[in-house]
Amino acid sequence: MNAAKRAEIFRRLRKANPKPTTELRYRTPFELLVAVILSAQATDVGVNKATAKLFEVANTPEAILKLGERGLKRYIKTIGLYNSKAKNIIKTCRILVEQYGGQVPRRREDLEKLPGVGRKTANVILNTAFGEPTIAVDTHVFRVANRTGLAPGKTPLEVEKKLLKFTPDEFKRNAHHWLILHGRYVCKAQKPDCPNCVIADLCEYRHKTKAQAG
Repeated sequence: MNAAKRAEIFRRLRKANPKPTTELRYRTPFELLVAVILSAQATDVGVNKATAKLFEVANTPEAILKLGERGLKRYIKTIGLYNSKAKNIIKTCRILVEQYGGQVPRRREDLEKLPGVGRKTANVILNTAFGEPTIAVDTHVFRVANRTGLAPGKTPLEVEKKLLKFTPDEFKRNAHHWLILHGRYVCKAQKPDCPNCVIADLCEYRHKTKAQAG
């Protein structure tokens, strides 16, 4: 795939959705951090239902520490892996209070040291909360990047590096959200909706749906 085709792909995605953002509901970087930790192997809808009630009573590291692990679990028990996520969130809150004055750090190195935070989560925080031109690669982004030929790679890190290298600067700020939403609603894992895809003619996916081929 050449540079002109990549630019046109992002141009069309931008035209279809000029101001993309996460579907997780949050008001502060800390709320986003908690929501992203909870979102691992869970749906955004499920996370939003839980955090809507949680954030009413505790939406700062200090407040969640007062809840304690048992109290936190009452609010997130509908989410998969809630036991381990509760432990990680409590540990993260303690670190934020003791080392960062209760604030979410803005450096990748610091974010990745927090329990329950890996490279993908750190990228989401840097991009969505702080406006950094990073690209988080989840299963949706990984699939779209490989299927379309936009940035093929065998690992999320390889795909991330290629996306950062090949995505024109004007699109980097929102590329993460465009690709996630495209993968979630159009370029789905089981039944990609090629007939209704705005970049179908630019896509290099060889196994497009029969309806598109026809």
